[in-house]
Amino acid sequence: MTARRRRTHVPQTSVNQLRLACSAIIGAAVVGLCGVGFAQDTQPPSDDAKPQIDPTAAMIGSWEFSNADHDKVCRFSFRTDAVTGGRKLDIDKNCPSVFPATKDLVAWAVDNYGALRLLDGHGNAVIELTEAEAGIYDGFEPGEGRFVLQSAASAPIRSAEDMVGDWAIARGTGKPICTLTLANNPAAGTDGLVLKIKPGCDPLVTRFNPAAWRMNQGDLVLLSARGQTWRFEENDANTWQRLPESADPVMLVRQ
Repeated sequence: MTARRRRTHVPQTSVNQLRLACSAIIGAAVVGLCGVGFAQDTQPPSDDAKPQIDPTAAMIGSWEFSNADHDKVCRFSFRTDAVTGGRKLDIDKNCPSVFPATKDLVAWAVDNYGALRLLDGHGNAVIELTEAEAGIYDGFEPGEGRFVLQSAASAPIRSAEDMVGDWAIARGTGKPICTLTLANNPAAGTDGLVLKIKPGCDPLVTRFNPAAWRMNQGDLVLLSARGQTWRFEENDANTWQRLPESADPVMLVRQ
């Protein structure tokens, strides 16, 4: 006699539970795979993938070089032209007389540590400065003290209040050829402030005939009654030089 196989009855409830369990397992696996893919797609770029910023690019342009007290000032212009050891540096003509250490400077470079090196014609570092904060570098030179280099945007701008008082106009390093007083009250009929000339001025000044003055973008401007102007740039707190520069400079010197 052949034995019959006995069929095992599985309740419908158990079948449904098994189906639900399988669906849950498959769903979890799919979500897990998708989650891994999403996490991979949304990972932030590594530092290597970020664009590298040229540290020298921020130096290009005009900067102000001064001592810690800011009573001695001259200006540098950082350029992109390649020269021995770095890039071209232009300095104001008055710089060597104000800061002797600058007399041989012709170039600049930024080293691997971010320090700014001011170079002579042979590529040797004469002055080294470190970044104190964005747009400001400082350093120290024995015999000359602390140096501060500020971008044009960071450098303090003289106000009219800073300039009020007696000033002399001189040619080069010679004796004064005229003395005048800068006041801080509006001059009638002009957009400037009151200026008074003292007797005995040189014809160079009387022909120009300054009648008022004002500050404009950090420069001091003398205004004539005919609408002409003389513009002066700060060399230091007490000496300003007429622009454009010439072989026979006209200076404005505080008295």
